[in-house]
Amino acid sequence: MSGREQSPPIRVLLAEDQVLVRDSLKVLIDTTPGLVTVGEAGTGAEAVTLAQRLRPDVVLMDIRMPDMDGIEATRRICSQPGGTGARVLILTTFDLDEYVYGALRAGASGFLVKNATAAELLAAIRIVAAGEALLAPSVTRRLIAEFLHGSRAAPAVRDLSDITQREREVLTLIGRGLSNTEIADHLHLTVGTVKTHVGRLLAKPHARDRAQLVIAAYEGGLVTIPDSRR
Repeated sequence: MSGREQSPPIRVLLAEDQVLVRDSLKVLIDTTPGLVTVGEAGTGAEAVTLAQRLRPDVVLMDIRMPDMDGIEATRRICSQPGGTGARVLILTTFDLDEYVYGALRAGASGFLVKNATAAELLAAIRIVAAGEALLAPSVTRRLIAEFLHGSRAAPAVRDLSDITQREREVLTLIGRGLSNTEIADHLHLTVGTVKTHVGRLLAKPHARDRAQLVIAAYEGGLVTIPDSRR
């Protein structure tokens, strides 16, 4: 039996209000081995309903949706009682769209700019389905910094009282954009030990993936926002 037969396809829910774009995404996904479209939503509210009923692996979510925007839809999908198991990949027109930070805070696993190539989109779906953050931590950090510098609202405050001192150190370095290997070198630990600490952080109610941990580090006051306006 082949590996492809042994592994079920990644089930994708499309949430996009433009029919032409949605149809194009569906064709791309359904003609790619290992991926399948299980539903289509034209509004944010439809996306929430279908995510709960269909329980896809990944929701490909347009950030600007009628009826309910992608941020609120993401928040509802990621906070549904019992969980849907779905991970949300945000589609946005601009790489520094002010809504992206809100979407990440709402539980999204990453974002993709709409001018990405087909190969980049397919890779993003697989990355998110595997439970990884789409963005490298340093990219996520720049995104958050850019947004918060231009935001009129103060960032949320995160309570990190339930993490250990070592977990705090690891979370701080994640927020600064370091990889597991770099964190291991900095703290004189093995990479395996760092992975264990990251896993424990993810098991706590602060985050679902590494992108969420970066936000937790900011909102918990572990990382200061660099002035990126030069």
